[in-house]
Amino acid sequence: METTSRTGHGLRARLRTHWPLLVVLLIALVGLQRVVTEHWREGSALFAVALLVATGLRVALPQDRVGLLAIRGRYTDALVYGGFGIAVLLLALTITSSSLTVS
Repeated sequence: METTSRTGHGLRARLRTHWPLLVVLLIALVGLQRVVTEHWREGSALFAVALLVATGLRVALPQDRVGLLAIRGRYTDALVYGGFGIAVLLLALTITSSSLTVS
């Protein structure tokens, strides 16, 4: 597989553009692993952290470096990512039941 090309659409060019999404997805995957291993509060908190990281990256990075995190306008994306991140984090921190299984 070719890592670079004359047109700039090689693997390195794509990684340079889409690394913010990869960072967010890696955090979310660790959260999913925690949920699957029955540590759902930690996993939910990691999902929230992934959304808050997406918020920070969306605001801080220029349009040509944000990659697939850009869906709408910069501040609309940040508001949506941040709002969902805070909501999920608050839910994860306020639910006190130790298990989601039905007894």
